[in-house]
Amino acid sequence: MSPLIARTTHKICEVISAIPAKPILRHASTNSNAKASIEISAPSYYWDTAPPTPAQLQRSEKFFRVAPPKLMFSATNFRTIEILKMPEVAFLGRSNVGKSSLLNALMGKNICHTSSKPGRTRSMNFFAVGGEDGYGNPGRLAVLDMPGYGKGSREEWGTEIMKYLVGRKQLRRAFLLVDALHGLKRSDEELLSLFRQYAISHQIILSKVDRILFPKGNPSAARLERNLPELERICEDLKTKVQPGIRDGPEALGEIVTCSSEVAISGSKLGINNVRWAVLAATGLSEEKRKLLPSMVTKPTETPQLAQEAT
Repeated sequence: MSPLIARTTHKICEVISAIPAKPILRHASTNSNAKASIEISAPSYYWDTAPPTPAQLQRSEKFFRVAPPKLMFSATNFRTIEILKMPEVAFLGRSNVGKSSLLNALMGKNICHTSSKPGRTRSMNFFAVGGEDGYGNPGRLAVLDMPGYGKGSREEWGTEIMKYLVGRKQLRRAFLLVDALHGLKRSDEELLSLFRQYAISHQIILSKVDRILFPKGNPSAARLERNLPELERICEDLKTKVQPGIRDGPEALGEIVTCSSEVAISGSKLGINNVRWAVLAATGLSEEKRKLLPSMVTKPTETPQLAQEAT
């Protein structure tokens, strides 16, 4: 066997061995030497991708903390959005799903307005993160806080959001937040269908997962072990809905990242570094290649509307 074939065969074996036999919940910790930290870290659900390594999680945290985030601008209409020379990711979800709180944890600063009243976010807000890129751009990545849909939302917000999702060339992925306690609602499923129809790259983030893992107390390995089966059941059920197999377009990426913006372990919010890694992997800023679903295809010019969820 030639050296080239031998190296190729070895590489193929490495790739095959990294693919799990079935979807599993996997833990990821920023400290590979601390078993206790791994035991009470946020378990995320991977079946099409490999979970991030401790080194990758550390690099992701460093990227988001290297410089404070900056609000570049806000827009209520798609046509008024400035052209940026950096990749963009958008965070969407129902009203009161915890989107703004998660983004504050993600960017390491309370920069997004939070409120218990639905509909607090009323514009598309563009934040620069990662520090200046050396080419005159205020950041290496743009993170978008989108208005929530459902209770307290407005129909025109949904129209402008869909114009952005369908027509924005800089968009690398849309992250849809789902409440761990309440699961997918009709409006979520409608949005997922539109993602597939218009070939918009998307991924699920399960928010408020602390209410499942640690519902009545502080985080502990014992509570995690006791409540982990329920989280796995939720993820299994969610998987069948985000990848329905009906061939109506590209499905969600084969992983569900779980997190909490409320519970911190060893100084880090539960699962937030996993979200950071997912963002970097989606935008190509992770410095490593990763399996992604097709997203860059010709998209229709017709813009759909998001239905307003009944309260």
